[in-house]
Amino acid sequence: MSLFGATSGFGAAGAGVFGSATTDSHNPMKDVEVTSPPDDSISCLAFSPPTMPGNFLIGGSWANDVRCWEVQDNGQTVPKAQQMHTGPVLDACWSDDGSKVFTASCDKTAKMWDLNSNQALQIAQHDGPIKSIHWIKAPNYSCIMTGSWDKTLKFWDTRSPNPMMSLQMPERSYCADVVYPMAVVATADRGLIVYQLENQPSEFRRIDSPLKHQHRCVAIFKDKQNKPTGFALGSIEGRVAIHYINPPNPAKDNFTFKCHRSNGTNTTTPQDIYAVNAISFHPVHGTLATVGSDGRFSFWDKDARTKLKTSEQLDQPITACCFNSNGNIFAYASSYDWSKGHEYYNPQKKNYIFLRSAAEELKPRNKK
Repeated sequence: MSLFGATSGFGAAGAGVFGSATTDSHNPMKDVEVTSPPDDSISCLAFSPPTMPGNFLIGGSWANDVRCWEVQDNGQTVPKAQQMHTGPVLDACWSDDGSKVFTASCDKTAKMWDLNSNQALQIAQHDGPIKSIHWIKAPNYSCIMTGSWDKTLKFWDTRSPNPMMSLQMPERSYCADVVYPMAVVATADRGLIVYQLENQPSEFRRIDSPLKHQHRCVAIFKDKQNKPTGFALGSIEGRVAIHYINPPNPAKDNFTFKCHRSNGTNTTTPQDIYAVNAISFHPVHGTLATVGSDGRFSFWDKDARTKLKTSEQLDQPITACCFNSNGNIFAYASSYDWSKGHEYYNPQKKNYIFLRSAAEELKPRNKK
């Protein structure tokens, strides 16, 4: 996939002799770089759904734009199109047929981008920035779910300027996920609400947070029957909670684990603790990836409770990640997340999106 092919004399193996491999800390895993990445920090990544032939990747950024790339089978990426908001784009998702992309922004609007006509229309409005956006495809309805810092969760059918439904939340929405018929929203003040989406959306249960620090990311996981059964929740304190909705044995089945910390499990020395910025489940194996402000990604098997892999450290945080629909590609974004304040911001530093082959590294160790 690289210019010279992985096996050539100029490839990864030979570079160390001249010292270039040791200084290339922006891509220590030697993964494929996506061409024409955004000009500011990357907030979200999403691959096209399985209904679409080929692989298309969208990425939203703090430069107010959302971009679409085609990822070809040889790993080359081709920029296809982009759309703008008037504020940073915080989240983006696809419709189930792949014809549309939905974007959520700090400009308090959400837009529907028709990829065939390359037109974007406003489809939602909040009184504060919109932090999360998800497409819901139910047997009897389809809609967009938006979670905002105005403390509401709204559902839109994309054709009406008014929401189908608006649900009050105890606090601002920080992150959310949807796997029909379940949605989960994590809010400020460590709020956690599960919604059921059958017939029409309604609040199902409020959950006491299994984490002691600010919620940062959440991802729903499925059981062997492909039904949503729980979620992984990440916090700013280098920790992930695995939480089942109706476990046979809550005390044993629900657990938390540390990650994205400077010296691993060594507790005798002080350690730097970083935010977990994103969690993504592998669509085939059910294993998961976490990415953090420490500039590393890690792959985990929640059922065996083991770590499968941790990357080398990038020279800036990893802010977003996702798998493509068949689980062969892992995409992750490297950009500053402001976790260390403005004094660590370097406007000269570029932002990157990397693609990695994910077929082998995310297999559970002892596949039954």
